[in-house]
Amino acid sequence: MKKTVILLSIMCLSLLNVGVALAQEKDAEGCKDHPLISRMNNYYISSCEKNFNSVDFYVKEGTKALEGERTYLKYTLQEGSPQPSFLQVRRNYGNAVKNIGGTVIFDEDRRSTFKVTKGGKETWIALEVFNEGRNYDLVILEMEPMTQEVTADAMYGALSKDGFIALYINFDTGKSEIKPESQGIVEQIAALLKAHPELKVSIEGHTDNVGTPESNKTLSALRAKSVMNAVVQKGIAAARLTAVGWGQEKPIADNRSEEGKAKNRRVEIVKK
Repeated sequence: MKKTVILLSIMCLSLLNVGVALAQEKDAEGCKDHPLISRMNNYYISSCEKNFNSVDFYVKEGTKALEGERTYLKYTLQEGSPQPSFLQVRRNYGNAVKNIGGTVIFDEDRRSTFKVTKGGKETWIALEVFNEGRNYDLVILEMEPMTQEVTADAMYGALSKDGFIALYINFDTGKSEIKPESQGIVEQIAALLKAHPELKVSIEGHTDNVGTPESNKTLSALRAKSVMNAVVQKGIAAARLTAVGWGQEKPIADNRSEEGKAKNRRVEIVKK
């Protein structure tokens, strides 16, 4: 009789465990982790949203409004799972962001802001923790690299009036290879020089103040030479061009803001 009771108890316990497993919540329909960063263990996505939008990110100075492709993910702790603290959730994501080369912009109480720059593209991440750690939200904003549409005629007008024009040519971070989306600007520089065979120009690279002055000067020179070489490949005589790297020596905006840094990362065409 006792053996039967024990056997039934084991069977009931097994069924209970199966029931718990079946009760595990699944991600909401159509929702999944962002490719850049995943969830903590024992959480599921209870809701999600994706659209182009403006997001206010917490920074040391207050908040910073940015626009881009926005992914919103709400994570909820599975019933019966160990509950982490606010600090555990923040540290988990802070370490994960650092492991992919990102930085912590803000980290206080139940909120954190992170930034990841890959391939010249900035991604901002906002983390907010609720209900003693049972829920947290991630907002991931992917910002497109600064682009510029400029024609050969517009360049010539600027050179005639001001003697120079600032161009925003995209490169990978720390590299000098011109990204595909900026090849159109290179073509317009070549078109400008073909239309005005008497024109000689200096191609001058500039950076923001991230990194050392020495490395920035080297990088800006390499980028200027990369643009010059690309223009030569379009059929322009190398004797009409020179390349100069100024690094961070000649900012045109405040390097304390991300917008200012973006403006300072430029290539100028200067009339000789």
